[in-house]
Amino acid sequence: MNLTKTAFFFVLLLILAGVYGILQTPDPSEWIISDGGLISYPQRGDVVYSITDMEDTGTSDTLKLVSFESQNTVINGLLRIPGSDTKVPAVVLLPGAGVTKENEQGLASIISIMGYASIALDQRNLGGIDPQGDLEMFKKGMDPVEYSMVYDVLKAADVLRKQSEIDSDNIAIIGSSNGGRFAIIATALDPAIKGVIGISTSGYDTDSIDPARVGDMEAYTFYISIDPDMYIRQISPRRVVMLHSLNDTIIPYEMAQKTFDKAGEPKAMYNITDPTHGYTGSMQPYLEQELQTIFTF
Repeated sequence: MNLTKTAFFFVLLLILAGVYGILQTPDPSEWIISDGGLISYPQRGDVVYSITDMEDTGTSDTLKLVSFESQNTVINGLLRIPGSDTKVPAVVLLPGAGVTKENEQGLASIISIMGYASIALDQRNLGGIDPQGDLEMFKKGMDPVEYSMVYDVLKAADVLRKQSEIDSDNIAIIGSSNGGRFAIIATALDPAIKGVIGISTSGYDTDSIDPARVGDMEAYTFYISIDPDMYIRQISPRRVVMLHSLNDTIIPYEMAQKTFDKAGEPKAMYNITDPTHGYTGSMQPYLEQELQTIFTF
């Protein structure tokens, strides 16, 4: 769905809904909602995972299949580690909707050449979202899929920290499109993450909605809780980077700029002119520069 249409759907649903909801309290051992409407996971448990070595990549990289438990689901990822005599920084790599962990290995290989490891995930629904379905789950006190997808990112970072080849103090998150949204939220929730790079992504601008016009406050709370715009301020003083095409064919540049404007310092935004959505070679110099900056400070 086009982001502009998605944002319009959110606003229309909130304004037209005529019944005020009563929030149900979820199990605090899983997620909780703050007074400001933001999720958190105060009791994240130990990570349980398994690793299987993959075939020779034809490079000095080591490629491993990782499976880890996350909220009663097994999440799979591909862990790529460059050949090195020392521990290396690493990133959690979140593809855009419909993109598998295998299809994300082109970017993972580029990151490896830069000297960094990565774990690319097969996200739930392959990164696709169903806001209305998640809202119904939220109202029932169940786990919305989007909440679980954020939790998956946090657990993937925990997996990286367990690897002997990884510098556990130097973990960042890179996400494209929908993956960028989860990357921003997860970075805000885990203060040990060094920084975030969002590629062709944005929030939903829910803070522009007038609460006085909202009919369903429960829905309003839910949509705030899944909007990266409401979390991005919390990342400072860690670094926020956004890479976006002025001619993005899916997420308008103006929406990305709104999200970037809400981030605290330090931050950087790089714009390219390719008529594309997602990572492109034009972004590589900025990606390399910013990963070095994130892992240096």
